[in-house]
Amino acid sequence: MHNGKMTHVDDIVAEIAKYAHFLRFAGGLTISGGEPLMQAYFVGEIFYRVKHELKLHTALDTQGFLAAHLEDDWFESVDLVLLDIKHIDPEKYEALTSKPLQPTLDFARRLSAMKKPMWIRYVLVPDYTDDFDDVEKLADFIATLHGVERVEVLPFHKMGEHKWDDLGLKFPLKDVSPPSPELLNRVIGQFQKRGLFTC
Repeated sequence: MHNGKMTHVDDIVAEIAKYAHFLRFAGGLTISGGEPLMQAYFVGEIFYRVKHELKLHTALDTQGFLAAHLEDDWFESVDLVLLDIKHIDPEKYEALTSKPLQPTLDFARRLSAMKKPMWIRYVLVPDYTDDFDDVEKLADFIATLHGVERVEVLPFHKMGEHKWDDLGLKFPLKDVSPPSPELLNRVIGQFQKRGLFTC
């Protein structure tokens, strides 16, 4: 291991190595969650080994809330960051996530300063994240960042609703419908007006 510490990363990397040819063809290795930075040491070890030993492209899917304690060199083995920004309004963001927005914005600016390639991911939820002015503010913010390769507008869906039912819990967005094609096109257009590649 690059820092000399013994972990169970060897087993994980050995398992990934079995599929390295396919992963290379498919685009590489993405670590998501939950929030992968809750296990930053473990994730960093895997990224280092996979990138340097298996020569795979690496991607981190995160909201960046826990990134402030990591040194810049932690990200040297990360080729791409998929950064989730769930809202641009601080109060609405905290209502959705129970966390403050600022650490995520600070992380985005830090990645920009490092010129680290980013894909910004934005889940479009009618009546929660579709306000025209909020999308305008988010698009303006993203347009200031260096390294943003695309903005992924992800339409809300209910494919996981049955999991709540199985647990005897009420799905909090049960009465929310997926966005209409018109709404989806409007939001995509707002990002594209800033010259942002959107999919």
